[in-house]
Amino acid sequence: MTAPLKASRRISQSAVVQAIVNFGPVSRAKTARITGLSKQTVSEIVANLEARGWVRTVGQTDGHVGRKAIVYDISPAAATVATVDLGGMKVRVAVCDLAGRVLEERVEPTHRSGGMHVIGQIVRMLQETAENKSGQIGALHIAVIGVPGVPDPRSGKIKMAPNIAHFDQIDVVGSLSQSLGIKVLVENDVNLAALGEYWMSGKETDHDLVFIAVGTGIGAGIVVDGQLLRGSCGGAGEIGFLPFGADPFEAESLNSGALERVAATHAIINLYESLSGKLTDVIGVFAAADAGDEHAVRTLDEVSRQIARAAAAIVAVVDPSKIVIGGSIGEQETLRSQIRHHLSGCCPRKIPIEKSRLGNHAALAGGVYTAISHLHISVFAEEERGAGITFPPPSVENFRFGAL
Repeated sequence: MTAPLKASRRISQSAVVQAIVNFGPVSRAKTARITGLSKQTVSEIVANLEARGWVRTVGQTDGHVGRKAIVYDISPAAATVATVDLGGMKVRVAVCDLAGRVLEERVEPTHRSGGMHVIGQIVRMLQETAENKSGQIGALHIAVIGVPGVPDPRSGKIKMAPNIAHFDQIDVVGSLSQSLGIKVLVENDVNLAALGEYWMSGKETDHDLVFIAVGTGIGAGIVVDGQLLRGSCGGAGEIGFLPFGADPFEAESLNSGALERVAATHAIINLYESLSGKLTDVIGVFAAADAGDEHAVRTLDEVSRQIARAAAAIVAVVDPSKIVIGGSIGEQETLRSQIRHHLSGCCPRKIPIEKSRLGNHAALAGGVYTAISHLHISVFAEEERGAGITFPPPSVENFRFGAL
């Protein structure tokens, strides 16, 4: 095991890696100009990184007076990170390289029994997915798990996760870490989706955005100045508990949330049934609305009205540059167009309401972003305080479909 680097060396190494990640392929001379470090220091750091397999030579470029300079880039296959999007209905896992590209992915229905059954399912899926690429990629270093609730960093339990049974009773983080034998980070799934949309946008103007996920439940991820807003207890963005829609003082609203009771999957199904006397699923309601069914149209109008109220509340408090709507229900343009209509009637500021660029891969993208950031801090900066990294995203097509 190599001895820990001194603080100054950790900072220098982190700066060199950051330069290579963002400007690569890049020569040592250009890296020195970017970082302000001496050419000798850069050469030593690059040589060390190359020997350890983190950096690779990718050819030569024309230098001054006809000289050729060797150029370097991060080796994508040096390590693997894993990301998991755990939902009430499905578990989606992916392993990615250091460029953020999906190498292997799989999806299964979420184990209905919840608790340790879901823990075992995630572990098995990750191991099978990583093993399927054995010999083609580096070792798995870290896994980021997106969960439909609020992680408690002290106990490892997941609070406010009614769609996954018993997750508020077990140490989810500890159980996953012990079973996988690697570092595991657990984050709210909508927070990860917000990070994924922010990362993939690649635009400096999108440093403030809100991602609203509408599906089995409803929640928001808030990015301010490029940073995720979690709140003092990790519950920032739990808009399902906004005190309107259903009666917030009813006992059920303390479990599912007053807004969620009128603005998610079960709300759509129940409202349509009460109006029409017909029981169908959410897809059926949207199909009926497209066919002109007045009860279905009224149902979606009422649900979009409630979501617009929530969006107006967020705009009044956060003032984001845009709102992205995603989730299995939020993907429907019919709903988004009605949200835009109702928002214009209750919010004095016109704000873009956009479709998710990543669809059901948004939380996975946020997980990759988080995993690579933590990998950089732990490997290259050795947990140096204040260390961080910004790095360009892969193309949306490469991420969503694992194209290499």
